[in-house]
Amino acid sequence: MSDIQDWIKHEVENNDVVLFMKGTPSFPQCGFSGQVVQILDYTGVKYVGHNVLEDDALRQGIKDYSQWPTIPQLYVKGEFIGGCDILREMFQAQELQTLFTDKGIALAPQG
Repeated sequence: MSDIQDWIKHEVENNDVVLFMKGTPSFPQCGFSGQVVQILDYTGVKYVGHNVLEDDALRQGIKDYSQWPTIPQLYVKGEFIGGCDILREMFQAQELQTLFTDKGIALAPQG
């Protein structure tokens, strides 16, 4: 199991924004993952999406890595931010956009 943990750690530490989700950003395969993709796409941040449905070790590994039982999971600059409900609340309160800006991650101009 340490191989998958090492791989997850590498992905989280070497990409500014990483989403572990069911499906892909272009084809989410659950409603919660789809909502997070919509939020991220709306903000315009660049992110890496990983489909946990392709690999059972990854699906369980990410839950173990974060100590969080559900997917999707978002990481920003190596920090676990949360799942769908947390991200939706942060987005609606403008906290997610502020987090990205504070971490030096570019947002798309809203207009």
